Amino acid sequence: MRYSYFVFLFMGLLLTTRVFSQDKNFYIYICFGQSNMEGFPGVEPQDTVNVDSRFQVLAAVDFPKLGRVKGRWYTAVPPLCRPFTGLCPADYFGRTMVSNLPKDIKVGVVVVAVAGCKIELFEKDKYQAYDSTTPGWMKDIIKQYDGNPYQYLVDIAKLAQKDGVIKGILLHQGESNTGDSTWASKVKYVYDNLIKDLDLNPEKVPLLAGEVVNADEQGACASMNKIIDELPKTIPNSYVISSAGCPSRPPDHLHFTPEGYRILGERYAEKMLSLMGYKIDDIKLPPTAEEKK
Repeated sequence: MRYSYFVFLFMGLLLTTRVFSQDKNFYIYICFGQSNMEGFPGVEPQDTVNVDSRFQVLAAVDFPKLGRVKGRWYTAVPPLCRPFTGLCPADYFGRTMVSNLPKDIKVGVVVVAVAGCKIELFEKDKYQAYDSTTPGWMKDIIKQYDGNPYQYLVDIAKLAQKDGVIKGILLHQGESNTGDSTWASKVKYVYDNLIKDLDLNPEKVPLLAGEVVNADEQGACASMNKIIDELPKTIPNSYVISSAGCPSRPPDHLHFTPEGYRILGERYAEKMLSLMGYKIDDIKLPPTAEEKK
């Protein structure tokens, strides 16, 4: 009886410590998808300077050259996903968020993405069947996530939850599912599992999904946007982020230019801020490098 009492007391202290270590003013956003969420290699000098320290990234893997260690927070200087990736929508999402939120609010992102993957890779009970069909270069990326990107995302997100509060989920994926009319239901399966496994309230944690490169930029998979645009019919608290006018890279027109990622990331933030009650006309965009001089 005496032993049970002390075990109970010890567990209570642990729970109390966890509750009080979580900063309610640290807003966490979970980001996942394929290559455009990784960020196609290429970061311009203007994107590596003057990043507000209130915008943080939780290193999902080690970044040896940057001195980043998996599981620790750092000022969100790109790349955010893995070494040798590039600028991605999460970069200017976070910068726009901190440009508008009160000074006592921090923003953190957690990014897990796999170039070229179908959404099936994030289906927790089915990913192995899909993984068995992937090419060697993709398997090498998947290995960096311990062979299971979905579970890896959940585990790193739980680590982030010890420090802050998950406020939203950002998705950029679809190129590899072009023409798949069941894509929305597959995304719902992933979203519902994230909500359950991270103990989140779906009414308070929206899903923002970005369009692939648009037809106005000769997008190779632009037809997929018709399917992406239907996502809110399947997931009530989901919103589609337009890619219209976001420059893409020739010759493949699958990936955005750095400018395209900036615009897209700002649009993700504008939607998230509007859901928080901010008026679109009042939302400030991050200052450019020239404006900061």
